[in-house]
Amino acid sequence: MPDLIKKIKQLKHQKNAVILAHYYQSPEIQDAADYVGDSLGLSQEAAKTKADIIVFAGVHFMAETAKILNPKKKVLLPDVNAGCSLAESCSPKKFREVIKNHPKHVVITYVNCSAEIKSLSDIVCTSSNALNIVKSIPKNKQILFAPDKNLGKYIIKKTGRNLLLWDGACIVHEAFSIDKLLKLHNEHPNSKIIAHPESEEHVLNLAVYVGSTKGMINYVIKHPNQKYIVATEAGILHQMQQEVPQTELIPAPVAEDNICACSECHFMKVNTLKKLYNCLLNEVPEVTISEKILKQARKPIDRMLQLS
Repeated sequence: MPDLIKKIKQLKHQKNAVILAHYYQSPEIQDAADYVGDSLGLSQEAAKTKADIIVFAGVHFMAETAKILNPKKKVLLPDVNAGCSLAESCSPKKFREVIKNHPKHVVITYVNCSAEIKSLSDIVCTSSNALNIVKSIPKNKQILFAPDKNLGKYIIKKTGRNLLLWDGACIVHEAFSIDKLLKLHNEHPNSKIIAHPESEEHVLNLAVYVGSTKGMINYVIKHPNQKYIVATEAGILHQMQQEVPQTELIPAPVAEDNICACSECHFMKVNTLKKLYNCLLNEVPEVTISEKILKQARKPIDRMLQLS
């Protein structure tokens, strides 16, 4: 493993490449990356990079966002099968029909969607800035929010806005078992639950803090003398534990039994260190987007970054 990381670093230097990784990637990929972050942070890093090649260790919609922000650069994804259940829940054909039927609505889309969905949007948001993005829209304007209904419900609760919601959800954040979570909390009565807003409402109601992956890490850093049950994809624990090595972190349990009894994204985990090395070596798979979609999708992302 150390030899492979060394080879990756050598290739990265030779090719003037940068490796961006999401918090949900495997620990070894996070350790090999130049920057590890959430969707907003990764978008911001992609927007300002001087690298010629961007290797995006995440899922497809994230690599697409990097390509939209860097149309002249080569963007690589270690495994082309790194998709997203939430992004796939929103088809462009059906989304166009909803927009057509609600022409006066401002279209806000969560970044977890395809480039084509972004191209149909007025503004994009992430879980880090969703509340501020919605608050920036005049109250006399109606809003269509897609694709995550759980995040949408959270925004409605926090802002009081009446959003028209697309019926989509993340299978990772809907996998938490409320019964097992309550049992785990009873076993650790001094623990605090923190959760990602893509989780279902009954999970969010138990949390002392609800926020993005970066927000959750920052919260734990500010309050390290606690024990936490963390309700999001388990990959976040790697970076979080490095920030607060003395703090006990427990992944929230899921309904189905698996190896770690935690919620893991299969799509995130299809990327491996070996695939990362091979994609940098051979410069494939490359993410490509049509010129038309690139231009149309860039506008709502730029609007988001200006407000962030």
